[in-house]
Amino acid sequence: MQVPDELRYTADHEWAATHGGRVRVGITDYAQDALGDVVFVQLPETGTEVEAGGVLGEVESTKSVSEIYAPLAGIVVAVNAALGDAPEQLNNDPYGDGWICELDPADPAAVDTLLDAAAYRALTED
Repeated sequence: MQVPDELRYTADHEWAATHGGRVRVGITDYAQDALGDVVFVQLPETGTEVEAGGVLGEVESTKSVSEIYAPLAGIVVAVNAALGDAPEQLNNDPYGDGWICELDPADPAAVDTLLDAAAYRALTED
């Protein structure tokens, strides 16, 4: 299981990366593995204001439907529209081409309150 050291994580298995003043969000390798083959992704609307822990969208797989949660509060400023035609990118490249959206964070320092890679590894190894 991949857990890149430069990212931050939530206990709900989302990752967050600071990206030019924005925060890019996706689901972790652990999450995509647990979901199985992803067949559909419901993306948030650009301009949507979300609270930390609020629902950003849904991922539908051959096993289940799971909600995607915002790792921090902010406004959705970009979405990965390519997932509409290629939802399997969540399985193939969860930390690259499989990103979900980008947020303009209400508090940029909030990303530092998320789990670091070591804490996320400890969470998923139990």
